[in-house]
Amino acid sequence: MPNLIVPAAVAAAASQVERTDAYYWRLFATALTFLVFGLSALLLSILVLPLLHILPAQRCQYLSRALLQWAFRRFGGFMVALGLLTYEFHGWDRLGQPGQLIVANHPTLIDVVFLLAFAPQAGCVVKYTMLRNWLTRGIATGAGYIGNASVTHMLADAAAALRAGQCLIMFPEGTRTRVGEPLNLQRGSANVAVRAASKVTPVTIRCEPVTLTKSEPWYRIAPCRPHFTLTVGEDLPLGASRAQASIPLASRHFNEVLRQYFQNQLAADDEP
Repeated sequence: MPNLIVPAAVAAAASQVERTDAYYWRLFATALTFLVFGLSALLLSILVLPLLHILPAQRCQYLSRALLQWAFRRFGGFMVALGLLTYEFHGWDRLGQPGQLIVANHPTLIDVVFLLAFAPQAGCVVKYTMLRNWLTRGIATGAGYIGNASVTHMLADAAAALRAGQCLIMFPEGTRTRVGEPLNLQRGSANVAVRAASKVTPVTIRCEPVTLTKSEPWYRIAPCRPHFTLTVGEDLPLGASRAQASIPLASRHFNEVLRQYFQNQLAADDEP
């Protein structure tokens, strides 16, 4: 194999690309934000949310979600102030409507922070571990978040929440996107949508450069400060899917609608 000669200017440029925007400060600040998040969750679970649990369930849920929205909005501002990231959220004022199902792609660990920070009184389908972890159990149960331990129960609870006029956030992929792999959507979000949603509003999340991805340790931070762009799209049509002969066929049809939508939105980023 012939030797590859890299000009000094190119090597210097590559080095700058690898670690810019106060890389080592961002590494320290990343550890700090994880610590602050954990301590905040602990304080809420021990000192605040137990007081809310003595209220009627509906009132407890309302106040818990309002508190968490406030906390997530402040946490996002905290990350920006530390210089960890920048973000822009287009159309967020359309989120939080009664019976609205918000669906989003899931490139990073903190996508849900932005969505819950900007969607008033939104519920969310979360990993069942959040309802078992002593640090997050009080927060998740107080806010009425729905666990995914049982798919059957999750579908029923999510549909019931939408029929009751709640706004609900779901990630159709079920987990974070694997970098370099095509979108793999589970049918849970589509099933809930055709059963009970009054409208389905997509949010496309882009992160450049990508960070906090699936199976990536927290300390493997991006080479430069990542920028998040969240864009609320037009509501997706449900009529053709609901016209199918059965719920399984309807959910399969709408799942393809979701896949094509996010695939087209994300593919637009790759066009020159």
